Amino acid sequence: MSTAETELQAEKLPQQNSLFDKFASPDLSMAFVVTIWGGNFAVLKTSYSQIAPFPFAALRFTLATALMILMLWWREGDVKFPAGSFWKFLWLGLIGNTVYQVMFANGLAYTTSANSSLIASTSPVAVALAGGLIGLERISRFTVMGLALALGGILIVVGSRGAALSSQTLIGDLMILASVFCWAAYVLGMRTVKGHISSLRATTLTMITGAPGLVLFGLPGLIEMQQTGWQSVGAAGIFGIVYSAALALVACYLLYNRNVRLIGGVKTTIYGCVIPVIAALIAWPVLGERPTWLQAAGAVLIIAGVLVTRRK
Repeated sequence: MSTAETELQAEKLPQQNSLFDKFASPDLSMAFVVTIWGGNFAVLKTSYSQIAPFPFAALRFTLATALMILMLWWREGDVKFPAGSFWKFLWLGLIGNTVYQVMFANGLAYTTSANSSLIASTSPVAVALAGGLIGLERISRFTVMGLALALGGILIVVGSRGAALSSQTLIGDLMILASVFCWAAYVLGMRTVKGHISSLRATTLTMITGAPGLVLFGLPGLIEMQQTGWQSVGAAGIFGIVYSAALALVACYLLYNRNVRLIGGVKTTIYGCVIPVIAALIAWPVLGERPTWLQAAGAVLIIAGVLVTRRK
């Protein structure tokens, strides 16, 4: 299938099957996504002080999958895999949810928020390179220019917040890098989902196939927590589970996957470059880290990169 045919197919989505189709433009919806994901770094770091990464991932994905199943049942009347699609959604769920979350959650526990934010922000480049090689993404000069501007801005914003690769953070950094490749594979795989399957159904089915693996990884920790009576889990831990499940997973995954199929993987993932800016703004009132003029200049480059990439 040619790139043009793939893009045409991606536009043919059943509008009545998405909760957001009537009011969420790609730009508006991705602004919401990067805001939620920008705050998710701080939420996860706080939650990990009360719940270990594996049991936390198991809890948030169990809750998110239950919410997605209820939503799909309410909107479309069933939770069936379309004929011949099970294996496709199985590998998408495993690579985009199970393996990705294992790598990201544990990587975040072994490195700094600044490092993880910097490495995770290379996702648009991974998607562009891989998508261009297999013919799923059209890489124009505007795409290259936009990626260069955005990545330059990221280096400025995150570098000024203390991002630095070292032997102490190497294991965590490599895990975050592995999660980047997993996410690129997931995004490009979702790009190939046939247009008659709604984004809601596609996202739910990948959650159903991805959640069991995370539950298995988290089971020993959950058993240990059950034995101690959950005494170590406070309001911050409960808030983290709800925030990262209902917002960072359910709402953001739906919007993100919808946009991947509407405007393509690169034009969607490049919005992720704004996440370090959001994280820096959140750190201002929460941690007292006042943004610098250098960070402001980096933010301008990132926004310019997104705008250039979105140029038709």
